[in-house]
Amino acid sequence: MVSRSDSAGSLGSFLRARRAELDPGEVGLPALASRRRVPGLRREEVAQLAAISHDYYARLEQGRVAPSPAVLNALCDVLRLDSEQRSYLHELAGRPVLERRAPTSDPIRSRVQRLLDAMTGVPAFLFDRRFDILAWNALAAAVYVDFSAIPPGQRNYVHLVFTHPDFRTLYADWDAVARDCVATLRRSAAQNPDDPRLLALVDDLRTRDDSFRTWWGVHEVVDFSRGTTILRHPVAGELTLDWDTFASDADPDQRLMTMTAPPHSPTHQALQFLSSWNDSTVQ
Repeated sequence: MVSRSDSAGSLGSFLRARRAELDPGEVGLPALASRRRVPGLRREEVAQLAAISHDYYARLEQGRVAPSPAVLNALCDVLRLDSEQRSYLHELAGRPVLERRAPTSDPIRSRVQRLLDAMTGVPAFLFDRRFDILAWNALAAAVYVDFSAIPPGQRNYVHLVFTHPDFRTLYADWDAVARDCVATLRRSAAQNPDDPRLLALVDDLRTRDDSFRTWWGVHEVVDFSRGTTILRHPVAGELTLDWDTFASDADPDQRLMTMTAPPHSPTHQALQFLSSWNDSTVQ
């Protein structure tokens, strides 16, 4: 079982993974490739560049010390971390850059479902920090799967991506989607280290799927706010969908995901067809 005590180990693993990816030349050091037994930067090089002692950095990778914000910022600079990776490193160290709001337990309001139902031409669903799918509209079910037929305990987006056969064939590039799911889930686990259901989901998928276990060990983190995905739908054909997520101030743990296409595009027309087809099949 993953727990808060694992955060120090995850911090060390993340630091090791990032320094292994850096070429010495990127930070102004001579390459000396013939003398290097492992790729990337050595511990002592990272320590020197971050202006901390080699012993302190070694203990940091071993999870034996708690770094200060100043040390974390220095390591972010040395390891050339982007904004998502910077936030993730601070979260692993228990020092999030932004104050984390308390989880909400508010039930789904009926007006949220009404909003989803009113979006007849846009696939949309609501999910929480665990990626449990809380509510959806008819077009989302037509594009993906009949969520109502899935037991609530298994109605989780990441779980479905890795375990549901229809999801494997639906995505044109399943590997890229699944890897982004792992990176996003890793970020959420760092933000919510005491959430037993979230940690149980991670443990279950690490046990069940080799690809998930491999990608989990890479320590990638991504921005799960917008993107484009290509689906191969058995009825509507190929769909190129721009997806966006929107957070609510009233329910900070919940996000609305919408999938749209430019007006008059082939995908927009296919969604209109799929909506009509779905209406005819449920009548």
